[in-house]
Amino acid sequence: MPSLRGTFEDTQGAWNAESTGHRALGRAGKARPSAPSGPASRGRSDGVVLEPRKSAEEPAGRAIVIGCGALARELLAVTERIPGLVVACLSPDLHNRPGGIPAAVRRRIHQARADGFERIFVAYADCGTGGLLDPILAEEGVERLPGAHCYEVFAGSAAFAEMADAEPGTFWLTDFLARNFERLVIRGLGIDRHPELEATYFAHYTRVVFLSQTDDPDLLAMARRAADRLGLAFEHRPTGTANLAAPILRFAGAEPPPAGSGARH
Repeated sequence: MPSLRGTFEDTQGAWNAESTGHRALGRAGKARPSAPSGPASRGRSDGVVLEPRKSAEEPAGRAIVIGCGALARELLAVTERIPGLVVACLSPDLHNRPGGIPAAVRRRIHQARADGFERIFVAYADCGTGGLLDPILAEEGVERLPGAHCYEVFAGSAAFAEMADAEPGTFWLTDFLARNFERLVIRGLGIDRHPELEATYFAHYTRVVFLSQTDDPDLLAMARRAADRLGLAFEHRPTGTANLAAPILRFAGAEPPPAGSGARH
C-alpha cells in the first residue's frame, strides 16, 4: 500500500495530504482527482476524507472511522492496509476546545450515514468532553476508543495510570503535540501575546512526558525544546500505535500488526 503523509498547516485545522494511490472525498462522497506527487487537495475545517483506491472488482467501502485531527497520521498509518476503510478526521483545533467535540462528532456521524456508510467507529476517547460524548454515541449506536484521552490510548490504561499517579504534575506530549507545540500551546493559549500566562498555566507542572508514536529524532528534539521552553524536566516514553490500532482493527475485522511494528510509520 502506498504511503500517505498528512500535515496540519493553519488554525482552521485544514490539512494537506501528499499521497499516491489514495483519493480525497468531498462532503457528498464524490472523488476529487488524486495527485501522485506534490500537494494534494486542501481539506475543510471539519476534515478531509481519505479512502484507499480500490480495484474495479472490489466493492465500495461501507465502513468509516471518524477521528480527531490530532490522530490523523496515526489513523492513516494503522488503517492503510485495510481495503475499503475510510478515515475522516475532524479539525485538530477541537483539541483546544473539547466542548465542541460532541456536536461535531454527531454531525459527522449523520453525514457519514447520509453518504451511505453503514458501519462507523469514532476514534476519540472522552477527550475532555466531561462525559458528554458518550451519551451521543450511545444514541447513535457507535463505539469509540477506550479511555479518557489520547495519552491513555497511546500509553495503555495501566501504564498511563502508573505514570500519572507517580507524578500528577505531568504535561503530556504526543507526536502531534510536539510537532504543533508552538501553534497549539504557546499561541493557542495566548502565551505569545501574554507571557505572564505561562506561570499561571504551568504553575503546578513539574515535567513533560513525551509519548512518542514514531522513532523520529526530529520530533524528540522538538519535545525536548518544548520542555526547555516551559522550564520543566523531560522524559521520553515510546508508545508506538499498537494500543490505538487494536480497537480499530477489531472494528474492521482485520488482523493486528506484528508485535513491535506500531512504533514506526
